[in-house]
Amino acid sequence: MTEEHQTLALLLFSAFVAVTLGITTWVSRNRRGSAEEFYAGGRLFSPMENGFAIAGDYMSAASFLGVTGLIALFGYDGLLYVVGFLVAWLVVLFLVAELVRNCGRFTLADVVASRMRERPVRIAAGTSSVTVSVLYLVAQMVGAGSLVALLLGGTSDAARSWTVIGVGALMVVYVSLGGMRATTWIQIVKAVLLLGGTVVLTVLVLVRFHGDVDRLLFTAAERSGHGAAFLAPGLKYGGDWTARFDFISLGLALVLGTAGLPHILSRFYTVPTARAARRSVVWAVGLIGGFYLMTIVLGFGAAAILGPEAVRGSNAAGNTAVPLLALDLGGGAGSTGGTVLFAIVAAVAFATILAVVAGITLASSAAVAHDLYASLRRRDSKPRSEVTVARVAAVGVGAVAIALSLLARDLNVAFLVGLAFAVAASANLPVLLYSLFWPRFTTRGAVWAVYGGLIPAVVLVVLSPVVSGSPDSLFPGIDLQYFPLQNPGLVSIPLGFLAGWLGTVTSAEVPDLAKHAETEVRSLTGAGAA
Repeated sequence: MTEEHQTLALLLFSAFVAVTLGITTWVSRNRRGSAEEFYAGGRLFSPMENGFAIAGDYMSAASFLGVTGLIALFGYDGLLYVVGFLVAWLVVLFLVAELVRNCGRFTLADVVASRMRERPVRIAAGTSSVTVSVLYLVAQMVGAGSLVALLLGGTSDAARSWTVIGVGALMVVYVSLGGMRATTWIQIVKAVLLLGGTVVLTVLVLVRFHGDVDRLLFTAAERSGHGAAFLAPGLKYGGDWTARFDFISLGLALVLGTAGLPHILSRFYTVPTARAARRSVVWAVGLIGGFYLMTIVLGFGAAAILGPEAVRGSNAAGNTAVPLLALDLGGGAGSTGGTVLFAIVAAVAFATILAVVAGITLASSAAVAHDLYASLRRRDSKPRSEVTVARVAAVGVGAVAIALSLLARDLNVAFLVGLAFAVAASANLPVLLYSLFWPRFTTRGAVWAVYGGLIPAVVLVVLSPVVSGSPDSLFPGIDLQYFPLQNPGLVSIPLGFLAGWLGTVTSAEVPDLAKHAETEVRSLTGAGAA
């Protein structure tokens, strides 16, 4: 990229960082310092505000960069991510949002522990939440590295590494100083910027093809080198039985994983009532649905205007398709319009990453402090403030995410998010649904459900082509590939539900039906909710 692109994009990005740091500083001066303020923003947000914040939390680098790149490279098969990400919200809307808001306080473990022995359940749920959060953080920070590599010439590994470290440092500052209130306002600002930028790009793509969507699709197919196969299923997931099972596995993970994501569940506690939580999801579904429809246009637009070879030439995983498309739509390299549009899109993508990593870091630090620390500390030791522990935990989570991001920097960010969704669907969703709807669910069942999904999901990823055994693996020089699928969801999600059932039916513990009845009444009516 030219010096003008770099300078303008970095100036716009710096402006966003300055604004968000200003929000964080303002909030830190006006907070009460309580756990409710830090974890849930005082539960003072309106459904519309929370809906925009949920959308900002969910519309991540995987959506803006990764999904668009996958559609540009693989056509129809890239649409699986769009469908999966959007359909997942129906599960959240009808099964989770109101019930979670009524039954918990700050984390997933609150919902489960309300009718179980707290210590083992909180340790299990907290461990799972941190694992999912770190996987999701890695995806966002890989996206940040790809963007800066493009800005600074596309060849600087040092630039990518320092970007990942810088994003990690910023997310720690946001969470440590501002808590949920600052994080929410950052996500709202980011959602508005991202939606605005996506609308502009979508309109420009459609104008380029005179509003003729058929012409857009046929041009994309022609330039793809695959012809009609580009618009039909099977280009990425239709080669053999392994690819087809991977397709099913990824679909299951995307549709079921959202309801188990810790940073999404925590957003339901920032509103005053369950009805407000449900209305927040309605707002979020509308915003997210519109956004994903536009990413389809952008993906096929990148294929039609740039061509997959140009997209792959800049970044093998397709993560830079959107900025390159903006450059062409604005007038091409060297033009003022191209420079401005490229810079705006790059800055919006940076904003997207920063806002999402702040939300995920807050959720993981809450799990460490509210669940793990509270359960594992010695009873005779001097207790520390939960908020203090959460701030320290944010630093630790950030360090782990940075280290893993430097390893995974050549993988597609949407694909990395698919792994996080698979772990969430395998470990968190079974224990959540069993706790809400199964009267005879026991403590052993809860612990087995979490570990019975979490351990197989992580082990299968380690033994998959993602980690070793192929040129595109994290460690191409070794071969530990014993599991053929790239996404473990097809195996690990059923194992999570099976382990929860098996742990319950083999447990000597007598189910507390009275506590389940109390939980059911609270979940449905809100009586006694925090």
